[in-house]
Amino acid sequence: MFDFSHIHQYKENNRLEAKLATGGLPRSIWETYSAFANSYGGVIVLGVEELPDKSLRVQGLLNPQELVDQFLALVNNPAVVSANILTEESVHIEHVDGGDIVVIEVPSAPPNLLPVYLGRDLYTGSYRRSGDGDYHCTLAEINAMLSSRSH
Repeated sequence: MFDFSHIHQYKENNRLEAKLATGGLPRSIWETYSAFANSYGGVIVLGVEELPDKSLRVQGLLNPQELVDQFLALVNNPAVVSANILTEESVHIEHVDGGDIVVIEVPSAPPNLLPVYLGRDLYTGSYRRSGDGDYHCTLAEINAMLSSRSH
């Protein structure tokens, strides 16, 4: 999907989200996970900084495996997120110029799992992706996803 050796040529968009993550797993990762799952899927990269001009720069991570392990433990916790839609290959470490980064490839969720939401309340924890941002789903969007479960 993306050539991470050329990450500096990309900008955040509806399929790519960069998170610095030098202080650990960012809380906002879950909003992006939900948004990508409820939209068209996308890639979250940890250890990459978005600069003021919107370009991306690899900062690298000191212990990327620790972030991978923490993410995988939390994505399987129903108190954190309603569904783990990832495969074993979805979360991996890439070695690029500037350091190691963590790549999380989030697919679009299958209709029977929509919406993918945070916490225990699908009405307050469901997100969608628009441009380079994550937004709460409207009641109409949530109801549309719920109705797609029955089709």
